[in-house]
Amino acid sequence: MSELIAKRYIKALKYDIDDKSLQLISDIFLNISLSFKNDKFKDIMDNPAISIDDKTSILLDSVKSAKSEKVNNFIKLLGENNRLNIIPSIAKQMKKDIAVTSKVYTGTVYSNNDIDSKTIKKLSDGLGKKFGSKITLDFTKNEFDGIKVDVEDLGVEINFSKTRINNQIIEHIVKAI
Repeated sequence: MSELIAKRYIKALKYDIDDKSLQLISDIFLNISLSFKNDKFKDIMDNPAISIDDKTSILLDSVKSAKSEKVNNFIKLLGENNRLNIIPSIAKQMKKDIAVTSKVYTGTVYSNNDIDSKTIKKLSDGLGKKFGSKITLDFTKNEFDGIKVDVEDLGVEINFSKTRINNQIIEHIVKAI
């Protein structure tokens, strides 16, 4: 639900600003959304005993160094409509919106084996050509038995599991006999 509300606010915000300004505002909101992961900050923002004006003031103080009237007005608008709690959704949706507009995506490669940077670069370039965009991949080592590439904002997930391939080979051999 908060994603739908966030999309409406972003649409209004994008109405009269350029892409560079939108990127700066997105960075500011990404930083604010990191604060929402802090339990003490979240307790303050969720506490009904603290007034909306005080919560808005806290957020305005945190973005004071940006010196952006648009950001200040946007935060005030969120406060007036009692929507300060959707700031993480706004940050996430802004990031997705900018990625779609600029066709620049980030993804993750998962595997239980180490993968060198040349291979990851080749995967990035290959996927980028396939989807007509620039894709940057990061490697994360985990327990996945094979290799998995996930570019969430683009909606792409590719995986090759050793177990699945072995099962398919056995199944094919059994069918051939």
